[in-house]
Order: sequence, then structure tokens, then C-alpha cells
Amino acid sequence: MVQKNFVCKGDICYSKDMKTLETCKDGYLVCENGVSAGVFAELPEKYQDFPLLDYTGKLILPGFTDLHVHAPQYRFRALGMDLELLEWLDTHTFPQEAKYVDTDFARKNYARFVEEMRKGPNTRGCIFGTIHRQSTEVLMELLEEAGLCAMVGKVNMDRHSPDFLRETTEESAEETIQWLADVADKFPHVKPILTPRFLPSCTDELLEKLGDIQKQHHLPVQSHLSENRGEVAWELFPKSKHYGDAYDSFGLFGGENCPTIMAHCVLSSDDEIRLMKERGVFIAHCPESNTNLASGIAPARRYLTEGIPMGLGSDIAGGTRCSIFFAMAEAIRVSKLRWRLVDESLAPLTIPEVFYLATVGGGAFFGKVGSFAEGYEFDAFVLDDSRYDNPGEYDIAQRLERVIYLTEDSEVLHKFVAGRQLF
Repeated sequence: MVQKNFVCKGDICYSKDMKTLETCKDGYLVCENGVSAGVFAELPEKYQDFPLLDYTGKLILPGFTDLHVHAPQYRFRALGMDLELLEWLDTHTFPQEAKYVDTDFARKNYARFVEEMRKGPNTRGCIFGTIHRQSTEVLMELLEEAGLCAMVGKVNMDRHSPDFLRETTEESAEETIQWLADVADKFPHVKPILTPRFLPSCTDELLEKLGDIQKQHHLPVQSHLSENRGEVAWELFPKSKHYGDAYDSFGLFGGENCPTIMAHCVLSSDDEIRLMKERGVFIAHCPESNTNLASGIAPARRYLTEGIPMGLGSDIAGGTRCSIFFAMAEAIRVSKLRWRLVDESLAPLTIPEVFYLATVGGGAFFGKVGSFAEGYEFDAFVLDDSRYDNPGEYDIAQRLERVIYLTEDSEVLHKFVAGRQLF
């Protein structure tokens, strides 16, 4: 039986809000029935009998959420980084994803991705599979066995892709319905998410069918939005006001009973931004991918100011690193470049802000996730930063700043997801 009542002692840090870090040196973090009961400088008497996990001198941080990642692309990350998006898809992505028609191949390669996710700081993810129903179920099975929480999507695409990676409209819809039936209530911690790849790969007819499926099953949705100039210039939906409006016309863009993540939003117009805000659409900010594929720099500061929900994504393999620590550092770097070179009215992101995005910001798509405040699901990891020069000279906030830029997965010593200890 999994122990879900315990206390962690160590140097604790989490977000009070977007601007403020809450820290507690030699503090006590209480897990009660898989949920945080809060952080205490002195352990309350009612928790004295809980098992104590003593991590004195180590950092204890909330688990990170990767709001946008392509699991089948893990095996070819760091290839084609001199290309733009559409050429990269044709040259590397589509040929590689076609191999996942073989479930043995899928199991072997998904296992590598899942192990990378398991051993690092990410505790949750919103994950793209491929068009292949059975291989997508294999991915869900492996994530469940690893103890992670995730939403996983069977990808839908019925046009503008090679013959070896394209379904007919009817096949795509029918395979999605069969997949949903196959995985219904099968995995306690890994759930399906509806996944039209992006507008260029989906006809009106397919999007209409996916909209009907969404309404029937009340599924969340994930896709891409206004990522790259070549993609946006395609104008495949001339009747729509903008990219987001095309999704919205099929009921796949947030609103009641349709929680939605749109990755990138590099080139979103004022009207599109207003619609995202109105519909409560989550933005997955993927700074490394946007640099590698020459898409640009998303106006993350504006999205924060507008109050649009947002988290961070690795976007493997447009991005090369699974750890959201790396996405945090990249988010700061590219925001500085945008501020200096594009728009000085949008200030660069700060350490507290990117930490918030990695934890509470992305975690909110899963509910009360990403904080140690009372009532949040207990996602946490313990980090050893002792290899850095003179760590004792720095306070917890400064240590956090250093680990954002310096951490390696091997320094994650212990990890908890929804109160379950993975290692």
C-alpha cells in the first residue's frame, strides 16, 4: 500500500503568487492523504506521528508540468535544428512518427522518453502521441507504470502530410472513438486529451467530427496556434478571422467544458489574444523550440499582463531538453532579447515568474497542482545542489536561481506525484 501520510523536512520553496517566492529553511512539508497540508517552520503536534523524511540541507520544490511535448520525437531530438518548422516536419518529424505504427518499436522508444521524464523534475505532462491508436495506448500504459500524471493524445491529421502518415477523415474520427473506448477508466493517472495536430493537417470535416467527439466526451483539447510564419501564411481557413477563430468555429477553443492548451502563440493577433482570454485557453510557452525552428519569440510578458493562463513546454523535439528547468532559463533569455530588440514596453520575465509558470501556471491545467499551499495535490521533488560552489552562502531564493540554470537530472534525489513516492 502506498504511504500518503508523511512529512518532508528540508529547504522548501514554492510560489505564493506570480511575483513572490515562499521559502522556509529547515521547514516541514506535510502530505496528508496525497494532498499538501501546508508548510510549517515547526511541525504541528497533530502530524508528529507521521513518518519523517529528513532531507535537511536539500531543496524541496513543487513538481513541474510540461504543458507541451511530443513523445515520439524524443528519439530524434537535436536533429534538424537549422531548419524552419514546415521543412523540419517533412524532413524529420513525419518519417520518424510513421515508425510508431509498430507497437514493439513504440514500446521500446516510448520507454526511453518515459524514463527521462520519470527521473527529472517534471511530474506531469500534456503529451502528443502519433496517429496510431495502439501505440498511443502503449505510451499511456508506460506513463501509468512509471507513476506519472499525464494527459496523452492520439494525433489527428487527414491532409498535408505524407501518405505514410495520414488517415482519411473517417479513419481519424473512428480510430479516435475506438481509442477513447479502449482507454476509458483504464489508467487512474493518465487520461486522454483530444489532439488535432494543427490546422494545416486537419480538414473542416475532421475538425467538425472532433468537435462532436469533444462535446460527447467533454474532453480537454491540445494543439498548436500561430507558431511559425510559414504555417500562419498558409490561410487554409479563409472564412475565419484568425487561426484561433478557426478552432473556435468547431468548438475546440476553450470555453465551458472544453479546457484547451494552445502551444506557442508566437504570432497571435490582438483579436486572437482577446479570444484566448475570453475562452480561458491555456498557452504553452515553448521558448527553446521557437528559437530552434526560427518561429520567433512569444510575447509572454503580454500574456501574463492580460491574465491568460500559461505554462511552459519543452516541445520535444523542437526543444532538445525534457527538463522544464531548461525551459525556465530559456524563457528568461528570449524575453530579454524580445525586450531589447523588439518591444521595450514588455519587460523581461523574472525568476519568480518562470518558476510560477513551471509549477502553478502549467499545473493549473490539472487542477490544484504546482504549489505546497494547503489543498494542492502533493507533487514534489528533492534536489541536491551541493555540487555548486559554496551553496551555504546563498539563501533559498538564490539557490533556486542557480539550479534553474545549472541543474542536471541526476541531482533530483527523490520525487513524489500526487502523494506517491516514485524514488
